[in-house]
Amino acid sequence: MPALRIVRDFPRRVRVIENLWIPMADGCRLAARVWLPADAEADPVPALLEYMPYRKRDFTRPRDEPLHHYMAGHGYASIRLDLRGSGESDGVLLDEYLEREQLDALDAIAWIADQPWCDGNVGMFGISWGGFNALQVAAWRPPALKAIVTLCSTDDRYADDGVSRTH
Repeated sequence: MPALRIVRDFPRRVRVIENLWIPMADGCRLAARVWLPADAEADPVPALLEYMPYRKRDFTRPRDEPLHHYMAGHGYASIRLDLRGSGESDGVLLDEYLEREQLDALDAIAWIADQPWCDGNVGMFGISWGGFNALQVAAWRPPALKAIVTLCSTDDRYADDGVSRTH
């Protein structure tokens, strides 16, 4: 069996912003960790947003680092955003998949698209909760959102959200 190859060199150098505040329309701030190609402000890039409640400085951090670093190293701004009321974000998380969560994502996408390091195009990706909210946000059709990639999610929460059935 061949040895696992760890890639440390990417086409573009990467700069990490440990904590960036993204303002919401109602004054709340959401906390993001951002990986950028080092030259993105001179040569803007598309952005990829992962948006979920699992605290960016906690147990997802070992997974986040190589994933988002890889994206940035290949020419994307990669953003890991804590939901309102989770991690370091302001507010209170009242339940899952509320309209407020979707409205915050719309604000975040518009803000990201307007940054000097972004070319105005944003994608969303996620597994489970992150995938559910990508589907829900895409239904709003925000102008800057150009693509989503979801895993382990569904657009039919009644029939498919964590339900185990036998036929």
